[in-house]
Amino acid sequence: MGLPELWFVIIAILWTGFFVLEGFDFGVGMLHRVLGRTDRERRVAINTIGPFWDGNEVWLVVGGAAIFAAFPDWYASWFSASYLAVLLLLVALIARGVSFEFRGKVDRPGWRRLWSGTLTIGSLLAPLVLGIALGDLVAGLPLDADGEFTGTFWDLFTPFGLWTGVTLVVLCLMNGTTFLGIRTTGELRERARGAARWFGWLGFVVATVYAVWILVIADHGWAPILPLVVAPAALPVSVWAVHQARDGAAFILSATATACAVAGLFAALYPQVMVSSTDSANSLTVANAASADYALTVMSVVALIFFPLVLLYQAWSYVVFRHRLST
Repeated sequence: MGLPELWFVIIAILWTGFFVLEGFDFGVGMLHRVLGRTDRERRVAINTIGPFWDGNEVWLVVGGAAIFAAFPDWYASWFSASYLAVLLLLVALIARGVSFEFRGKVDRPGWRRLWSGTLTIGSLLAPLVLGIALGDLVAGLPLDADGEFTGTFWDLFTPFGLWTGVTLVVLCLMNGTTFLGIRTTGELRERARGAARWFGWLGFVVATVYAVWILVIADHGWAPILPLVVAPAALPVSVWAVHQARDGAAFILSATATACAVAGLFAALYPQVMVSSTDSANSLTVANAASADYALTVMSVVALIFFPLVLLYQAWSYVVFRHRLST
């Protein structure tokens, strides 16, 4: 494995880690108004992700920065094609982050409803937009011989891209319910467990279609078959774990489904990094979009030093804030 291939794997790990960790954040954000019947229950739901959400978003920042440094041509084509979508994503993430801070600043029901709504919408838009953007990489976008995007904003809404967005939203909802199952008590926990049963079966159907679809359009055989089979298969087992009141196992299994769905997409994408729907010869690949070996070598040394430190820090934060919250 050369350095370009290594950095493709690292980028896939970063994006997979982001959706696993931020997935339950998004799910709780989308569901806190539905599962929390009182303002106190909604505050408990929000507080379950309070220590984690901003740290989890670091994975998205590093994932984008890694593409910029390791595959500048991929970064230039993908981000310029998705300029308006990236702007929408940033607005959603900013509004979501502000809602955590502003919701409790004024003790008025209307004020809290405003920022709860902002949190819900931002938590929905972020995985939807990111899912569409990732799905477009495999489905293909119009690129010319120089790798430049030649389409319009509406060309971003490919059928597979839209389905990828929907799949990731549903998986985030499942992750959010199972996370609340391990972090809350009482009626809020029971409502979260009931929702997990429903979203688990919905996720099974959606993820199965996603897996079959991506295997059909992938042009290099069955390399991604294992993660794409595990993704939908883990969800009924997660529902079974919910029925057995094994909240930790249910969360791990739902997170596994999300991880396999994202990892399977990158496995299906390789050796391309961005498929051209205009002409397959115009597709960007790991080989023709990579930075020089010197840059990749320096990046590898930095990653070797700091990546384990980030993992240790985040693992410790989850240990510190592992206890259940109650009203």
